Amino acid sequence: MKVVIKLGGSILQNEKGEINLDLIRRYAEIIKQVKKEGVIVVAVVVGGGTISRRFISYARSLGASEGLCDAVGIQATRLNGYLFIAAMGNDAYPVIPQTLDEVAQAHATGKIVIVGGLQPGQSTSAVAALVAERLKAELLLNATDVEGVFTSDPKKDPNAKLIPELNVNDFRDIILSKSHVAGGYELFDIIALKVIERAKIKLIILNGKQPENIVHVLKGTKIGTYIAPV
Repeated sequence: MKVVIKLGGSILQNEKGEINLDLIRRYAEIIKQVKKEGVIVVAVVVGGGTISRRFISYARSLGASEGLCDAVGIQATRLNGYLFIAAMGNDAYPVIPQTLDEVAQAHATGKIVIVGGLQPGQSTSAVAALVAERLKAELLLNATDVEGVFTSDPKKDPNAKLIPELNVNDFRDIILSKSHVAGGYELFDIIALKVIERAKIKLIILNGKQPENIVHVLKGTKIGTYIAPV
């Protein structure tokens, strides 16, 4: 099975922008482990997190256009990606691709491809979906800072309940809803959704603060929220 893993920048950094090097090391080891067990992790897409938001804020304060702010954010994701390459060692392709064609060329080497942002106006969730489509992955794992998709914002509503499974149409309704519940708009956008929908890619949103969840879910344990294609 071919898998793409999307790591939210928020799980790799704290609010001060400090990098959790131990978490990056653990992810690197786990990805190597599942590779030995026969799972083909074709790519890891890394988000920007606090550092990205901070530099975008700086750029905006200096009068930068939104396009330039996007470019700044993309560079932050690539910096995070290079840290991941360092942790992966020889298992990773040594350069961050800047286009989908470059992603495909890197994949052809047999190495795990580490990807950041690709172009302005595009989230790393959309990048992850496009990479999964291009490399013909069957599954996209979205590791983030919440347990999955909830009935309401679990940070505000103590009665919020995790939705263990839904189809892509129901997930679209959540993304487009005005409530913007945790596990919805903040984690996945409509462009990313359209890509996994047309490519019939399975999506699992799970808590990325526990890297071991990747191993468990690949072995069939039900963790987070599973979004099924239709």
